[in-house]
Amino acid sequence: MTTEPHRNVGFLIRDVSLLWAKTFERRARDLNMTLAQCKVLASLSRNQGTSQARLAELTDTDPMALVRTLDRMEQDRWIDRQPDPADRRAHRLYLRAPAEPILERIWAISDQSRREALTALTAAERDQLVNLLERVRASLSAQASKLRDRDAR
Repeated sequence: MTTEPHRNVGFLIRDVSLLWAKTFERRARDLNMTLAQCKVLASLSRNQGTSQARLAELTDTDPMALVRTLDRMEQDRWIDRQPDPADRRAHRLYLRAPAEPILERIWAISDQSRREALTALTAAERDQLVNLLERVRASLSAQASKLRDRDAR
């Protein structure tokens, strides 16, 4: 029985993702931070003023676990929670100046991990890989949207 190589693409993508995350986490130990904490800071840097609920979605983090992470970051003066003018129960999240040096180190670790992961590829192959993955993501997002619309009916 021959196996089609395409049948394993999902497993391969998952394996690459896990290995990449482990590489990043080993380096992030120097920061005394978890991958989840790094993801929260990095996502918040790109989404200043977002809600806690949206940040949980962006980082694929359990909302209760995110609250604990944000509590710690607020204690460390890395983030600021401000009331949401449109919803009295919600807060908007913003980075504070003390988080900037930590964020710079996170980006440096990310850059180093990416360079190492992609070292076997030429520049053209790296560009092609990103292009192909963006197309796959767009296709999966469109399919998920159709399923949500169908389920909403």
